[in-house]
Order: sequence, then structure tokens, then C-alpha cells
Amino acid sequence: MNRIYLDNAATMPLNEQVYKKMLSVFESYGNPSSVYQTGREARKLLDKSREHVAKAIGALPSEIYFTSGGTEADNWAIIGAALEKGSGHIITSSIEHHAVLHTCAQLEKMGFEVSYLPVDSSGLVSLEDITNALKEDTFLISVMYANNEIGTIQPISEIAKKAQEKGILFHCDAVQAVGHLPLDVKALGVDMLSLSAHKFGGPKGVGALYIKKGTKIANLINGGAQERGRRAGTENVAGIVGLAEALRIANDGIEQKALETAKKREYLTDRLFGLIPNIKINGNLESRLPGVINITFKGVSSQALLIRLDRCGVAASAGSACTSGSLEPSHVLKAIGLSEEDAKNSIRLSLSNNISEEELYEAANIIASQVQEMRGVSGVK
Repeated sequence: MNRIYLDNAATMPLNEQVYKKMLSVFESYGNPSSVYQTGREARKLLDKSREHVAKAIGALPSEIYFTSGGTEADNWAIIGAALEKGSGHIITSSIEHHAVLHTCAQLEKMGFEVSYLPVDSSGLVSLEDITNALKEDTFLISVMYANNEIGTIQPISEIAKKAQEKGILFHCDAVQAVGHLPLDVKALGVDMLSLSAHKFGGPKGVGALYIKKGTKIANLINGGAQERGRRAGTENVAGIVGLAEALRIANDGIEQKALETAKKREYLTDRLFGLIPNIKINGNLESRLPGVINITFKGVSSQALLIRLDRCGVAASAGSACTSGSLEPSHVLKAIGLSEEDAKNSIRLSLSNNISEEELYEAANIIASQVQEMRGVSGVK
């Protein structure tokens, strides 16, 4: 059976070139904090990787801090800003990744105040709502670049400008955007930005946090002097090299790749609409990630459909991989106004640039046949 992978927003397959690059790095086993030759070799790899990542997002190498992934980067940005401030008010959106939402909830238990802003039916945050939510003690705004479930892209530069005017720190979870859309942290005006390697063809377990020069946040992990004393722990050199290489590859011709992926997304969408009645696309149809489709199949349980698709060789998801196994409907879909039933009848299909139209044609046929069979049993048309 030829398997068709449509869950790239959860994780992308490790790029073969990245894999080979990482294999060669394992020979440089030295600790990058050591002064002898093998340590210096590891340090050189680390420094070069930091330069590559910085260049890819328009930052300075000294502004890049390597982490264990996007979740740690989000936690560090938010908790670090809170600990530095000591008390006050945070603004975020109701459709953030749980790495942000759960962190904010924890800070609420510690006495901080958090405003969770609503979004419109397409998943967009209102600048007016942000303005109205501002308080004298607001010290942080955290809004994601693009939503991981519906793909909606937020007006980040406008939000950043509003934060700058008020002297408020702005953190952006860009885990789903980096490596898929052109991105420049200086042009965006963000103070902090999170990214994760496995979302663009790199290894799992490694990410980075951009911290603009002069931004004051507390350390998340204390110990040694790694990451210039701000994030202790011996660096994952092979993983970091893999991150940098994957980002270099992803950014090479990124605008053209985005256009090609969006074209394939539209091809799959058109096929599904041509084959299956009574379906609906969720999210913003204009400002969205090139490879993400979130779709509601009326009267069809997403969990049951996903099991059927897996048996037929198609991998998809009901939303964030971090909530896999949860019986609760997606908080994102509920936030954009879907009923609990429709939220439970929705799946996410996420494409990579490498998938072929032949695979998408086959995937659409498989999805259509399974949906029609399930509707036939339930009596829904």
C-alpha cells in the first residue's frame, strides 16, 4: 500500500539531506563548551548554525537561543517576561497553541492577569480588541503568526506596532510559519519569536527563540554558561546543525515553494468539493498558510474517519498533534464559531511542497469514498 502523508503541520518527514548532515556531525563528539580540539570543532558547528538561523529570519546571531523545541521557546518567552516583570497583565488570543494557553493559565495561578481575546469566524484577531484590552500594567502580548489547525495568518506587524507604541513586549509563536513563509523579525517588529525544526524538515526535539537585543526576560533554565548564560544545558549540536540545514533548505526559493504548495492545496480542495456534498472549509480563505486545509464533513465523526483513512493509507489529523487522543472538540474550531458537533466532524489536511498531484487525486478519492460510506450508515447526505 502506498501511504499518502497529509499531516505535515504535525511534523514533516526528516529531510534526507538534513539526515546526512546530522550523521556527519556525530563524529564531532566534543562538548562545545570545552577548549580542546573536539570541543572547538563542536563550537564551530554551533556558531555556524546560529549564523544560518539568524540569517534566515533577519536576526543577529547573538539574538538566537537554541531550545528543545517550540513549546520550550514559547514557555521561555512568556514565563521569562512574567518573572522579569513580577506582576501584571498579559494579552493573548483564544486560538493559541496550548504551549501558550497552558503557560498563561499557569501564570494566572501565580497572580498574573491574562486576557484571552476572541477571534472572528475566520480566526483573525481584531486590532481593536487588542487596543481595548490594554491596561496600564500590560507587559506582554503573545499572538501566533499562523494557526496550526486552520492556517489563518494574523496581522503580526500591525500588532507589533501597537505593542511598540505602548512599550509592551510582543512575542510571536511562529512555529507553523517559519520555513513555509518568508519572514523577517526586524520587518515584523517582534521582540521574541519561537520556531521548531521538525515543522520544516528538521529533527524533533530542537527549536529556537529569537530574543531581540535589549529585551529583558528571565532565564528559564539555570546552570552553566551555555547559550550565553540564558539557557543552561549542553547543546544538542547534531540537532541544532539539523535545524539550521533544514531551515536553509526550506528558505531556498521559499516564495515559489509557497505558491506551488498553495496551488496543490487548491487542487485538493477543489477535488473534495467536486466529490463530496455538504462540506465546509474552516479559517481565513485569503490570509492563510499555503499547505493547511481544515474541513468539516457534516455528519462524519473525525476520529472514526481518521481511523478509516489510516487503514486506507492516508495520514491526516483532527487538529493539533499535542491534543491527540482528546475527546474534547478543538478549542480553535469552537473559538471561530463552530458547534461542538461540527468541531468533532472536522479534520486537518496539511501538505508539503513535495507531494504530487497524483497522490492528492488518490487521497481525495479515498476521503470521498470513506465519507460517503460513513454517511450511508448514519443516514446523513
